[in-house]
This record gives sequence, C-alpha cells and structure tokens, in this order.
Amino acid sequence: MTTDNPLSTKHLTTQLSRLTGSLMVQGTTSDAGKSTLVAGLCRVFARHGVEVAPFKPQNMALNSAVTEDGGEIGRAQALQAVACNLKPHTDFNPVLLKPSSDTGAQVIIHGKALTTLEAKAFFGPQSQGYKAMALDAVMTSFRRLRQQYSLVVIEGAGSPAEINLRHGDIANMGFAEEADCPVIIIADIDKGGVFAHLVGTLALLSPSEQARVKGFVINRFRGDISLLQSGVDWLENYTQKPVLGVLPYLHDLHLDAEDSLIAAPNATGNIAQQKKLVVLVLVLPRISNHTDFDPLRLHPQVEFRYVSMADQHQPFPAADLIILPGSKNVRADLNFMRQQGWDSAIFKHLRYGGKVIGICGGYQMLGKMINDPLGIEDKAGSSAGLGLLDITTELTANKVLTQVSGQLQLNQQQVSFDGYEIHCGISHFSASIISHPVTIFSVDHSGTTSGAMTQSDGQVSQDNLIMGTYIHGLLDNPSACQLILQWAGLEQAQVIDINQIREQQLNRLADVLEAHLDFEQLIGVIS
Repeated sequence: MTTDNPLSTKHLTTQLSRLTGSLMVQGTTSDAGKSTLVAGLCRVFARHGVEVAPFKPQNMALNSAVTEDGGEIGRAQALQAVACNLKPHTDFNPVLLKPSSDTGAQVIIHGKALTTLEAKAFFGPQSQGYKAMALDAVMTSFRRLRQQYSLVVIEGAGSPAEINLRHGDIANMGFAEEADCPVIIIADIDKGGVFAHLVGTLALLSPSEQARVKGFVINRFRGDISLLQSGVDWLENYTQKPVLGVLPYLHDLHLDAEDSLIAAPNATGNIAQQKKLVVLVLVLPRISNHTDFDPLRLHPQVEFRYVSMADQHQPFPAADLIILPGSKNVRADLNFMRQQGWDSAIFKHLRYGGKVIGICGGYQMLGKMINDPLGIEDKAGSSAGLGLLDITTELTANKVLTQVSGQLQLNQQQVSFDGYEIHCGISHFSASIISHPVTIFSVDHSGTTSGAMTQSDGQVSQDNLIMGTYIHGLLDNPSACQLILQWAGLEQAQVIDINQIREQQLNRLADVLEAHLDFEQLIGVIS
C-alpha cells in the first residue's frame, strides 16, 4: 500500500502511455465505489495519453443515456465515456436491464429494447437462451473495444459472490473468465466490516477466480491512515494479495449517479442566507433519469428536496416548483402518486400559483389519458392522467431514442439546448395548441444538425404555470437552466454549468487516485 504519487515520475508516465490490455473492477457490494473508481481510472489513463474506453457487460439501472449510435446505455457508462474524452457508445454497456416492476425488467441489447421479461425468465433455470444471447452480445462489444482502444477498464455489477446468480453469470467473474482479464476488488470501509467483506468475497470464488483477483482497493476511509495499517498488513498476509490503495472519503463529490438518489449539498456562508427557490422532485417507485435534476440539486439559489414515500405521514412541503420526473412504469407510478395524495397536493400547489414541470413520463402523467394497449410497461390497459395538459399518450413497442438539439422558449425568451429523448410513448395534442416550449432540430447519429427539419415538443398551460416536455438534459444547458429557473420564479437566477462541474469533479477524482493508488503495481496487474 502506498500514499505517494507514483505518477510524478517520468518513468511511470511513459509506462502508462504504452499500456495495453484490460482491467476489471468488481466490488464486495453494490455502491462499494465501482463506478466511481472506473471513472477515475479512465480519467487518469486518458490524461496520460492512454487510448482508454469504459465497459460494463451487464447493468441494471433506470438512469440511462442515449448514445451517438442511437442506442441506450447506463448513465454511469456515459459518465465514464466523458472521463475518457469519448462520446457514449452502445458497446460500452451492451446489456442493460431496466426494472419496470418488482419482478419485471426491460432487456436492452446493444442499445435496443428486446422485450419485457419476468425476472425468473432472465435469471432462472429456463434462461439459458437469453444468457447465451446476452453473453454473445457482451463478447462482441468487448472484442470491438479491444481492437479500437489500447486499454479497456471494466466495471462489474453488484458482487461476484452472489451465489444464486453465479450460474451463467455474465456481469462479474463469468465475464472475467471468458475475457481472461485481471480483476481488482473494491470495498467500502465507511459502512464497516471491510475486511470481512473482502475475505468473504474472495472465499466464495472458485480457485481460478481467486487467482484472477490481483489486489484490493479500500474506499471511503476517514481518519488517520496509520490506524488502518495493521489491518492492511493482516489482509495482505492472509490473502497473499496486495492492497493497491486506500482512498479517502471524498466529501461533496458531484458525479452522475447510476441509481442512488443524492441529497442536495448543504449551503454555507452568505448563500445560505439568500432567499431560495424551493424545488421538489417526486420520488416514484420506478423513477428514471433523475440525473436530470443534478443542476438544480447543486444550484446555490435552489433549495432542492426529494419527496418520497418516507414522507407520507408528513404535510406535503410548500414549494415554488414541483417536478414530475421520468418513469419506467408510468401508469403504475401515476397510481402510486394518487395513493400518496400527491395529486391533490399538486392541484393545491397550482391554485396558489406554484409552477409544475413534467419530464418524459412525468409529462405523460400531466395529460388526459395514458393508453397501453400492448402491455408495454405493465398489464395492458388505460389510466386517466392528471388532466392538466391537453395531451393523450399511447405507449408503443418502438422506443424513441435520439439525441436532439433545439430552442427552448419561455416567457418570451429563447435559448439553445442539446438533450436527448428516451421514451416509449407517443403523445397527441389538439391542433389548436400552439404553446410548445421546445422546437427540435433533427440530429443524426453523427451529431450533425439539420435546421431544415424541425418539430415541436412539449406544452405550456394557458396560465403559464405548467410545462411538460420529453427532453432529458435540458437543465444541463446553463442558459436553459437559467431560463427555467426564471420562469419558475427565480428572477435573478445565476448560471451554473453542470458539464464544467462534471469535468472539475472527474479531475479531482483522478488527482486523488494518482495520490493514493499504487500505479506501479496496477500497471503490473494490467500488463
């Protein structure tokens, strides 16, 4: 274990620039820090001249991104692509599972949705056909990446020691064995039990898998590192595997979350005394793409809060703006919203002049009716919407997946934006409606914008209190975020750039890894 910075030497920088191969990061648990470590490693390697790409064989997540080749991958892999200075591509995450209920998930192969399967059909004893197909897709993507890039950094899923999922595994050791790549295991010390997690995980692996593990990383350590040294020495002696580094707990690390909802940071200084715009986001059981709201969560003039089922016995909070987010099961989440009484709270909020925004599934909920005749997301049927916007939505088998560019118009102002659409529903509105907040310019998969072809998106209510749109990523655009905040009541809204924040945080993370990981050993593992 080392806490020095080995990358300060010209020798190691030269070694990195010549590095080729692959490295897989697995974790003792979910949220051990796999996604973050892979993103940080990708940024370290990229800024030292390595042609590096991220990869996750199989991901289960509701936060996703649209790729340049017109597909869909997990949000964490899109962030890791940014860390590599690459545009997201479907090969970075060839299998994506998007849960639509407690037992069902949409299966996405190479960026395209196949069908909705019950969990037992994908993971159970009858799943061999799907597993074989998924593994073929995984290995096809991996081989392409190995041909195109010098180094591929791979993220596992959950834990490799899930006994019930070991048969036919393609997400952890099953992939590592097939691809013949070295593995390091990361564990979170902040939750306690880090040595038991690492030793227990290793013990549950087969002999060949144990041999494939080349070292450990301990994550989120607080305090005096010398107090940990005896435990590290014991672990290395007991397992005969090195601890490649102990990473400190990084307070206020603001990077796109794969799934976990992250609370807003606490404001300090004069900002905390300023009057803020109060923004609530409703946490639905199948909430998707909640990374849309990171610019609001980090904005110094916004008091941001998630409202969840845990708040059901509390009075609904007063707010300036309520946001209905995207959903992977719109009708079920709409029913859940009514069960919580949130529909009544929204109506009351509007009577007092509050603003409401619906994005994607949330936009559909604001309309008159949602029809699912084919049972795309759940059982076939129809549900009455909140009736706040004049749209009717029908869920269709063909998912819309596209990157878009356009203009946002609110309060007689207009700004440009880039974003993406990812939805199954097609919404129809009255021809007399002219209050569309968004004009979209068509964008092909090469990123070229054609101004000759435009279409309207979304709707603003006649009283200017409600806005709906299918566009994800609107708030990532600084000018669009500022305009939306002004529309919501924050007249002197500051401009923040979430893309700049993301870059700063990736570089901060890379600096920490360079200081606390033993890259001499890591290079040896990869080589």
